[in-house]
Amino acid sequence: QVQLVESGGGLVQAGGSLRLSCAASGRTFSSAVMGWFRQAPGKEREFVAALSWSGDRTYYADSVEGRFTISRDITENTMYLQMNSLKPEDTAVYLCALALNFRGLYYYTRRFGIDYWGKGTLVTVSS
Repeated sequence: QVQLVESGGGLVQAGGSLRLSCAASGRTFSSAVMGWFRQAPGKEREFVAALSWSGDRTYYADSVEGRFTISRDITENTMYLQMNSLKPEDTAVYLCALALNFRGLYYYTRRFGIDYWGKGTLVTVSS
């Protein structure tokens, strides 16, 4: 069993920055892909960013490319999302997602093959 615990959310003004963390426990996952999704009130959950736990690949949604950076610390089993130049439309609950056996970005972004989810952390960007 794997547990994913997010932290780092909060209230920030437009143009500001936040860094989210996702701490993973329970097992090792050298071939996994871990990433972030977000869900705004009344909207579907959408893909934000992901990385291969080996560290050789990263993926971003067009809406955050150039503003967000995903990274991980293997020794701490923790993933991060550095969010800069935040906009009000970035307001959402941000959730950590782990796919132990990555089937491809097409499936991952559509939430297929995700084995574990965190409970989320709220990010609110004021205008």
